[in-house]
Amino acid sequence: MLNVVAAVIHNPQDQILIAQRPLHKHQGGLWEFSGGKIDDGETAAQALVRELQEELGITATQYRPLLTVEHHYSDKSVRLQIFRVTAFDGEAHGAEGQPTVWVSPQDLKNYSFPAANIPILKAAVLPDVYYITPEPHEVDGDVLAWLQPRIQAGMWLVLRAKSLSKNDYFGLAQQVATLCQQRQASLLLHHHVDLLDRVPTAIGVHVPFALASVSTKILTQHNYLVISTHNAEELEQAWQWGADFVTLSPVQQTLSHPEQAAMGWSNFQLLVQQAKLPVYALGGMTQQNITQTQQLGAQGVAGIRGLFEGSR
Repeated sequence: MLNVVAAVIHNPQDQILIAQRPLHKHQGGLWEFSGGKIDDGETAAQALVRELQEELGITATQYRPLLTVEHHYSDKSVRLQIFRVTAFDGEAHGAEGQPTVWVSPQDLKNYSFPAANIPILKAAVLPDVYYITPEPHEVDGDVLAWLQPRIQAGMWLVLRAKSLSKNDYFGLAQQVATLCQQRQASLLLHHHVDLLDRVPTAIGVHVPFALASVSTKILTQHNYLVISTHNAEELEQAWQWGADFVTLSPVQQTLSHPEQAAMGWSNFQLLVQQAKLPVYALGGMTQQNITQTQQLGAQGVAGIRGLFEGSR
């Protein structure tokens, strides 16, 4: 297994830097996220800083782990440890003569990458906030009317309505999908994996941990798989099943699940440090918790009312 480090590098305009592989190298001509082999005796973070200095002439000053990817080509196996770099010193350029380009996240799909980069491409565009709808009976009026003033461009939203029958959920999902498309928001379904092909604009599905092993057999590599997790064992299993990201809860005590003991911030940080994929903090979160969770290594926050009310 070849151990490699790579970086999703952001500039202040929130563009992402990619580089083209030399034609004579493995997967030559394709685009990639800069990085390289982890040398003996190096940590992944040390390799990250060194490789970016050598390849791009920059020194990473703010970075955090994003995910770990294992991929098996016909001629080699690669283990990629990916970091998100949000600040650096110097001006990035192809220090080894390789072409480089800053790309907006939505334009990454226009470039050809090695197969091992698909999970990275999916993680690179994740938002800071992941919204979960309340159950239909928890809002005043119907869910669609409740969502109308709240859905905004760029929002990622999972439609959670466990109290509805499958047919009723499908009908509501179609309506919410249309609203999300109009507002340029991204919709994920909850629980009903088999409805993805009937709601084609949905980008993926969020499933409870107990159902996740079945879901992995249905989804394609282009759908997002999100799994609810609560401890270290579930985090590891979610990664093994190929989840693109997870929610980890409850970080703080919540009114919706008063029977569940909160793990607290210290335990949350320890679990995030062990995780091999992007983690969203769930349980008592508000918009004010985004920076705190990211400083602890998480992707951001997930939640229901506390986040929605802050988005209006």
